[in-house]
Amino acid sequence: MPANGFWVLDDRLVVAEDWHAELWLDDADNIALYKKVWKTLSKSAVYGADAHNLISSARRALNAR
Repeated sequence: MPANGFWVLDDRLVVAEDWHAELWLDDADNIALYKKVWKTLSKSAVYGADAHNLISSARRALNAR
């Protein structure tokens, strides 16, 4: 999970939130980094029924404690 929230708005701008500031990043290297992070996160994400099953499983594990 990333340490901060971020939005890739397009190929020219990324907005990242940190603990102390909102950062507007327009440098090509920074944009490429955040696009790579987004690609990695989206590959590991689950959706629909798979997401529902994962959440339900986590809830059951927490309730068992």
